[in-house]
Amino acid sequence: MAKKTKHFMSVESWIDEELKELESKHLLRRATAYPAAGGRVTIDGRAYLNFASNDYLGLAGHPDVVAASRRALEQYGAGATASRLVAGTLPIHEELEQRLAAHKGYPAALLFGSGFLTNMGMVPALVGRSDHVFADRLAHASLMDAVTLSRASLHRFRHNDADHLGELLAKAPASGRKLVMTESIFSMDGDAAPLPDIAERAEKYGAMLLVDEAHATGVFGPAGAGLTAEHNLAARTTLAMGTLSKGLGSYGGFVACSNSMRRWLIAQARAFIYTTALPPAIAGASLGALDVLERQPDLGRDLLRRAEAFRKNLQAAGLNTLKSSSQIVPVLVGDNERTLTLATRLREKGLIVAAIRPPTVPPGTARLRLSVTLAHAEAELAAAAELIANTAREAGAL
Repeated sequence: MAKKTKHFMSVESWIDEELKELESKHLLRRATAYPAAGGRVTIDGRAYLNFASNDYLGLAGHPDVVAASRRALEQYGAGATASRLVAGTLPIHEELEQRLAAHKGYPAALLFGSGFLTNMGMVPALVGRSDHVFADRLAHASLMDAVTLSRASLHRFRHNDADHLGELLAKAPASGRKLVMTESIFSMDGDAAPLPDIAERAEKYGAMLLVDEAHATGVFGPAGAGLTAEHNLAARTTLAMGTLSKGLGSYGGFVACSNSMRRWLIAQARAFIYTTALPPAIAGASLGALDVLERQPDLGRDLLRRAEAFRKNLQAAGLNTLKSSSQIVPVLVGDNERTLTLATRLREKGLIVAAIRPPTVPPGTARLRLSVTLAHAEAELAAAAELIANTAREAGAL
């Protein structure tokens, strides 16, 4: 037994050194448990505004969403217990897919286990070794990992630069499929992609277009249908991906597409084929969230109005919010240690914020990532902006 323990330790000895290296660069990550989800939490009797939550519309705890989830749980049980192609497809999965397709303005939709799995499933099903992918330089890690898995050639265009995309497409070999990928609202910068221009370039060069709407779903467009819907681009966007876990307050991912594309992904997307279907309660919660959006289609508009006022207050204090135009408001700091220090001091003052560092963002661009939610009252946002600015001055970050 002693020999086995010694061998086990020697095999893993590299981990401690690597962890020390990460810690020395202020890049070590830790998971922290919170007593609840959403834009405000109470910890040890103290109330905090939570700017690290993606529950943008406050739907995770909405009574109608919880009730819809409970009904599905009682009707179908705790789990789907099988993959969709075996015995895991329940009527509630098909109902949710039909509702999502209608919401996005597409003929069909397909559910996946998470947003990450949606991207990991789609891309390798669309392109392979002899094909070409053109991705925004700041596209999400799940999209980049999916390209690696697909073995397609990767061409990265400058962030939100449709002209550079066009140049890369013009130089690409005529053979093979072409896929253009971008987020609509970028998760760490909070800015919006020029989707009409990107769609025009993709169309001109015969490329498929995949738009990741994870952070636009529920917030932008009519009744939260996304930025593709806001620009009326459903007919020009091959695949509009979204998540159920942010604006809709539950969990899972989906893609809206044509009927033929849905059939292809069911046959080819390994992240769909080889995993258990979403739990029924999750599908129920998502249906409940769509019901709320249909009844209150202006929730996203209200959120964006609050975020705009918050962003202007931060900018007026001299803080750099990059080109944010959404509910995601970054505050650029630059240095990793200073970013962590600022986040710690803000927590001590009642604000929970995320300190985002490389490799999530490029080196030298560490930042606070502030998610505005409908749980944040306008007066609270004004006070929070002042507190952030004052604390940034104290920490030498302004």
